[in-house]
Parts: sequence; C-alpha cells; structure tokens
Amino acid sequence: MDFLQDLEKRGLVNQITDEEGLRKHLTKNQVTLYCGFDPTGDSLHIGHLLPVLLLKRFQQAGHRPIALVGGGTGMIGDPSGRSTERQLNSAEVVHQYSEKLKGQLAKILNFDQGENAAVARNNYEWLSEMTIIDFLRDTGKHFGVNYMLAKDSVESRIESGISFTEFSYMILQSLDFQKLNEKENCTLQIGGSDQWGNITAGLELIRRSAAGEKEVEAYGLTMPLITKADGSKFGKTAGGAIWLDRDKTSPYEFYQFWINADDRDVIKFLNYFTFLGHEEIDELKKEVESQPEKRVAQKRLAEEMTKLVHDEEALTQAEKISAALFSGDIKQLTGDEIEQGFKDVPAFDTDTKDAALIELLVEAGIASSKRQAREDIKNGAVYINGERNQDLNHSITKEDRIEDRFTIIRRGKKKYFLIRFSS
Repeated sequence: MDFLQDLEKRGLVNQITDEEGLRKHLTKNQVTLYCGFDPTGDSLHIGHLLPVLLLKRFQQAGHRPIALVGGGTGMIGDPSGRSTERQLNSAEVVHQYSEKLKGQLAKILNFDQGENAAVARNNYEWLSEMTIIDFLRDTGKHFGVNYMLAKDSVESRIESGISFTEFSYMILQSLDFQKLNEKENCTLQIGGSDQWGNITAGLELIRRSAAGEKEVEAYGLTMPLITKADGSKFGKTAGGAIWLDRDKTSPYEFYQFWINADDRDVIKFLNYFTFLGHEEIDELKKEVESQPEKRVAQKRLAEEMTKLVHDEEALTQAEKISAALFSGDIKQLTGDEIEQGFKDVPAFDTDTKDAALIELLVEAGIASSKRQAREDIKNGAVYINGERNQDLNHSITKEDRIEDRFTIIRRGKKKYFLIRFSS
C-alpha cells in the first residue's frame, strides 16, 4: 500500500481536499507540509500528539514537515471547537510558551535529518510586521463575510457571540498557509477535523493571491476527532490533562494513562499513535479478543508512547514503579520514584524523624484515635513501605525512611499515605 493508504488504514484521515491529486503529489515530490500549534499554555498535551505524530509519519516517508508555533495567532485565539472566547495572554507570556513548545516538538520531530529535516517557524515573524492597512487591503479583500459566516468555526458561535478578534482568526491562519507556500514551497496543511474550515480558507487565499500568475498546487488533510468508547474526553483524567512536560505529568502518570486504555480503544490508539506495523497490531488485536485480562496490547501501547515522548530510561522507571505498587515492594523505589508513584495520595509533612508509629498514625489522620491505631496495628491492617507491621511499640526510624525523606504507610488493602520528612 502507498503512504496515503497506510494513513487511511490506520484511521488517520478524516477529509482531504483532493485525494487523487494529493496521492500523485506525494508520489512525485518531496512535499513540504505544515501544522500549526498555538501556544495557549506552557506545554503540549496528548491531544496535540496526533498532528505531531502525523508530521513525523510524513517525515519518515521522506517529506519535509514544518512545525509552526503560533506566536502571532496565539495572541488572538482560535474559536474552533469553543463556545466561549479564549483568555488573551500578553506578548511576553505567549513568547515564553512558544519557546517551550518548540523544545517539545524537537523531541519528537527530527530537526537534523538532512534534506527533509523538520523546520520550526513562528508566525509572529510575519504577522507582527503587518500594519492594519496591509492586512485589510492585501488579505482581507479576498474574504467575503458570507463565506466566513458559513464556516463551522464561526457559524457555531453566531448565536452565543463571537468578537471581531476571533472572527479574524480564520484570515490569520489562511495567511500562514499563504506565507509558508511562498517562503517554503509548502503545499499541504494538516490539522484536526475542527480545522477544515480554516484549512480550506487558506487554500482559497493561496489561489486568489496567485491570480493566475502561476499554477497553484496545494492541499489540505484533516485527522478525525479522537473519541473514547466510554464517552469521556480523550486526554483528560480525574487529575486533569495529560501533558507532555514531565514536570506537569510524570512519566509514570503518562505510562499509566496509556496502560489503562479501554479494551475497546486500545487497537485504535495503537494505529493512531504508534509506528508499529499492521501485522503486529493485528496480532495484538487477537490478544485483546482472546486474553483481555493480560492487557498485552495496553502494555505495548504504554511502552511505545512513553519511549516516544520521554525516553527509554523514563519507561524503565515507570515500569519499575508500576511493578512495585502491584507487588507492594515499596522499598526498591528511589525518592524520585516515590514522588511520581504517590503524587496523588494523601501526604503528611513532619520534622520528627523518629516518631512512634501509633502517634504518627493519629497525627497524619490515618487513624482517628490512638485506640483505633492500636486496633489497626494489632489486626495487621498497617503496612510500612509494603511490609505488615504489628508491633505496637514500633517507631519510624531511618530504616523505615526511603532516602531519609519518605515513608509509605498503607492502611487496609488500598489506602496509601505518604509521610514526608523534612531534611
């Protein structure tokens, strides 16, 4: 199968402006394509992964990807898929966000790959140079208001209200495509399905601007909206978004997100997000159908994604934490691994290094009273770093503290508590 057929088989294609034209274009040429990422935060999240990885797929097929960071459009805000206006950030904040996003994109795309090395661009470069007169005369004249009102991103907001600021976003994104077409010979824009209107508007601007001076060949391709079988929003958990920044979402949390994929979703995610071959994915599908309890496909998905976004070391660490929590052997973990694995459990800070266990249980709120603490210990319901402790006279000493910083106390089967000792 050809490259486009591979994308279609994986379910990565939602719409193409001219499928046969694009197929021939990709076969005959090294195509330069782009996708835009507005810096609305200081990190990309896994909702951004699909377009980033699609750029990577094109690069591996020999084409040249441009990762466009929207330092200009990020100050305006895309109305697509939103029912309310975005909060506008200052130029300084948007610049800081833009630099962080560039670093994350560079970890996935290859910016040093010879002839088809990925390129990073920032649309602030050309948008900041335009005057309002230039914008209206040279670009705005090509857009009819009725044409813009008919686009989904605008039409869906008419009733609730849309400012002229966000109304103009379509024109600005169209201008990006035109500028990249002129400067970089970029002939393909990709994006999520909610970007279809903006992409086709960009194609229209390229053609109108050329005004018959040259034959224009340009295309648009969108990916499907990622949905989950249980109806919940992809990329969201009880703890919030799953970020690519390890300081916001630890590699262990990232790994856990993928390993907890629903059986009904895991094969779709393997096709969408990994670079595994179709034969291997078909075999994993059989595993899901015949032995779902082993979660072989989920483990493979979690491995591939953690290595891709973080690295092999982060994967090893995530697997180590997972194994320790499953077995209860907490002592094998380092302090850093304790922080990752027990990030969301109740925590208690103390500067008392050698505390009586009964008193610590009460002070930390693990037991309601000393009497309850004694009963829990006597009944074998208290575990220190994974080991049952039934000594009523036990005190927490250096032997019970991991790296002299943490002690994990478990009450019953599942209630964990993190005790943090100050240095």
